[in-house]
Amino acid sequence: MPPLTNSSAAADTEHANRGVVFGVGAYFIWGIVPAYWPLLAPAGAVEILAHRIAWSLLVMVLITAVLGRWAGLRTLSRRGWLMVAAASVLIAVNWGVYIHAVNTGHVVEAALGYFINPLVSVLLGVLVLRERLRGAQYAAIATAVAAVVVLAVDYGRLPWISLALACSFGLYGLLKKTVPLDATASLTAESIVLAPLAVGYLVWLGPAGTFHDHGVGHALVLVSAGVVTAIPLMLFGAGARRVPLITMGMLQYLAPILQFAWGVFVKHEPMPPSRWFGFALVWVALAVFTVDALRSRRKPQQLLAPIE
Repeated sequence: MPPLTNSSAAADTEHANRGVVFGVGAYFIWGIVPAYWPLLAPAGAVEILAHRIAWSLLVMVLITAVLGRWAGLRTLSRRGWLMVAAASVLIAVNWGVYIHAVNTGHVVEAALGYFINPLVSVLLGVLVLRERLRGAQYAAIATAVAAVVVLAVDYGRLPWISLALACSFGLYGLLKKTVPLDATASLTAESIVLAPLAVGYLVWLGPAGTFHDHGVGHALVLVSAGVVTAIPLMLFGAGARRVPLITMGMLQYLAPILQFAWGVFVKHEPMPPSRWFGFALVWVALAVFTVDALRSRRKPQQLLAPIE
């Protein structure tokens, strides 16, 4: 049955390639988003988070209606909604901590959190999902671990921002892998769970908020948080369901590299030699992983050659 085998390999390869494209798109947007959150000042981190959740619900309801994806939500089990609720809490924590970090001048420390996150994703992938690592991947992860240790020691304190971002998003990625919804429906469900709290907070905030008193431009920027939130999360959800959690974890390095560049070269945050050394180790790990990924993908391509 060679034709069936080759056809199956072709479908699997196309499926995985789409997942990688979705993942890269999500992480690229997350990498450049530090330029966006300061635009929402003078709103504080909690107010921004509430607007982000509220407007994300509106965006996702519209998208879900246009695509006709309500069926999955209507048939979601109680266990499924509990998993969605847990994912919602994790992503809300991640959003809030990240907004606080960016708007208080800790972009590089936030980048460190997203360098740590793939290690959490790999650990969850191996222990929970029983995914397996190749030798070169072990080498890449070991190098990344060394880099994270160097960077953590360089700060001379517990990098709570980094740890909170890494753990919350790592667990969120695991839940997104197991929630029985497509990317659109899943994000809509999370928005439904979080929106009552967000809207309630904004109502309670009332005149103390910045939505009404800082002009139409400021209000529109707050509204745009829904679009900025929805697009990368949809891409991430689509990618996480198509490729192994380990691969998504390593793709995550794209975002902190861009965040790091913004923090150092645009915001001019401190970058002593030891910190440069830690980030250099991370780039070595990325190089090892990339070479291994290219080699591993060459085999299925060879299987497809006779068909073409």
